[in-house]
Amino acid sequence: MENQNNVRNEIIRRSGVNPRKCMKCGKCSGTCPAYDEMEYHPHQFVSMVESGDIEPLLNSKSIYRCLTCFACVDRCPRGVEPAKLIEAVRLTAVRKQGENHLKADDIPALLDDDLPQQAIVSAFRKYTK
Repeated sequence: MENQNNVRNEIIRRSGVNPRKCMKCGKCSGTCPAYDEMEYHPHQFVSMVESGDIEPLLNSKSIYRCLTCFACVDRCPRGVEPAKLIEAVRLTAVRKQGENHLKADDIPALLDDDLPQQAIVSAFRKYTK
């Protein structure tokens, strides 16, 4: 339990987010364009980090489904910034694995004409930390 608390505290420190500010209204998840692709939604990330239930988040593919578009951040009436928590969980998972989920050399093979440039930049930024 103590290790889980350390991981929780590190995620909160890394993100700069106070999950206790969340009033659990769900507006962040309601505006998320990746909602249907995520096992855990933005409001659930906040709640699970707050409660210290970190392990399921670290093992979830949801951390790689977040587009980091910050729609959830814009929509939150309390300024909780769920996307920053999701990024901190992702970075924790990547560091725990010891390697990145996606290498820079892998990106060109994933490109197509319909993919927005923002997605390419976001993927490169997310997966090279």
